[in-house]
Amino acid sequence: MLDELHVRNLALISDVTLAPARGLTVLTGETGAGKSALLSAVKLLVGERASGDAVRDGADGLSVEGRFFPRDAAPDQDDDGVVAVRRVSAEGRSRCSINGSLATVSQLASVVGETVDLCGQHDHQRLLRPQSHLPLLDAWSGDQVAEARAAYERAYDERGACARALKEVLEARNAEAGRVEDARFALSRIDDVAPREGEYEDLEASLPRLQHAEALAEAANAGYEALSGDGGALDAVNGAISALQAVADFDPALRSIADGLQECVYPLEDANTELRRYRDDVDFDPEALDRAQSRMSELQGLLRAFGPTMADVFARREQAAALVAMVDDSDELERRARARLDEAEGRLARAADDLGALRRAGAPRFAEAVTAQMGRLHMGGASLSVDVERLPRAQWGRTGADRVTFMYRPGPGLAPRPFAKIASGGEVSRVMLSIKVALGSHDDVDTLIFDEIDAGVGGETARAVAEVLADLATTHQVIVVTHLAQLAVRAQRQYVVSKGVSPSDGRLETSIACVTGEERVREVSRMLSGDVEEASLRHARTMLREAGALADATAREGE
Repeated sequence: MLDELHVRNLALISDVTLAPARGLTVLTGETGAGKSALLSAVKLLVGERASGDAVRDGADGLSVEGRFFPRDAAPDQDDDGVVAVRRVSAEGRSRCSINGSLATVSQLASVVGETVDLCGQHDHQRLLRPQSHLPLLDAWSGDQVAEARAAYERAYDERGACARALKEVLEARNAEAGRVEDARFALSRIDDVAPREGEYEDLEASLPRLQHAEALAEAANAGYEALSGDGGALDAVNGAISALQAVADFDPALRSIADGLQECVYPLEDANTELRRYRDDVDFDPEALDRAQSRMSELQGLLRAFGPTMADVFARREQAAALVAMVDDSDELERRARARLDEAEGRLARAADDLGALRRAGAPRFAEAVTAQMGRLHMGGASLSVDVERLPRAQWGRTGADRVTFMYRPGPGLAPRPFAKIASGGEVSRVMLSIKVALGSHDDVDTLIFDEIDAGVGGETARAVAEVLADLATTHQVIVVTHLAQLAVRAQRQYVVSKGVSPSDGRLETSIACVTGEERVREVSRMLSGDVEEASLRHARTMLREAGALADATAREGE
């Protein structure tokens, strides 16, 4: 629901504010006063195309600000409100914000546009788009259709998931033949080598010993001889110990040195033993060396192909094995995937049947309800019918398997035509109004704005249009641009749009004023006869008094 609209520098508007009622609000004024500019402002807020041509002459840009609340929100409830702003520069650049945060035009259309319906005389709005007819029928049909549609949507999503799973199996087998061959090659090559965890690291440590066994043995033997051979280190140290111990009784200092040398003998003897054992253990085995070198070469080949580390080699094998297994098992996988898809398709068809049956059952009742409202508008026996057509399977979508089309019959004996092809602007407006009234609270749009809905209407039809709009205002916020006095007197709030010379700069500008009391009487008088003579003033007062009780009741219901 539009709580307040503030417009600056749009067309002839300099700075105006509109605060419509929760029920019925009318905008009146002479032709050309600027009422269409206010509608253009609302169009900008609901995400329609912007142009720099709309900027008031001499201004850098225009701005439109709107504050919106859910219709069922309390009048003083601010938390659930949305403040939308649209700015357009003279060069045509547009900027949007929602609750102070930058937004795109599409976001603006989604947040605000879904709650406002602009029903212009020739604007192909929501009801003139055939694709909108199905959700309107569903909304009118109530909870039973809503539950059936939710069940269909679940079946549709499930069927889609099964179709995607089957596609993945087929693609793995067919569309990625090259990738599968690469996987088979990698798996075969790695398995031919059959590397073991830690094997490469062990070879890196052991291969140098095999390659240099002779040099290692010679070095160990040389060390052994230096320690224990004739005249070796052990003999020399033991000789020194014996010499010192022989005279140690004469000087304790020499005994201490001899004891220190004795401590050195033990590690030398241990080293001597280790060198002998190492020398004897060195294996001069050319065949073992060849085997180790050959194995290292195989592993290094895997590293070059799938490395740089053995962990990469093992990971590549796992990936290749998984893909090959999928392909090798694809016949079974495809059989299972097709079976699941067939089951999902069956559930989808049953859900489509259930939903379609409910739509076909509700269509004539919905058409009857709309036609009854059309009768109130003196449409000369015109009627609406609703065609529910089962679509070919390839055209099913998430909304169902049906195409819903509103068909309009101008009068008895005449052929019905698709509603979208109605040529008369007056017929379009009144059929739109009838559908809106029939929908009532089922319509998720909060605000309905009608432009020139009274085109070509007068007399009893004008009174009927006023009554129907007043009824509609009990379930929606309704804003109407009108020239009908019969409608103006039923409004909870009336704004007069006028054009005059700005006292500040002498340029033409559009202004807007909420009229009450005698000002409203004078405006209704002007609408009746084009003047404010006493006779027309009396007539205007009478109409306002007669509508007063109804207007008050409407106001209480709207609030």
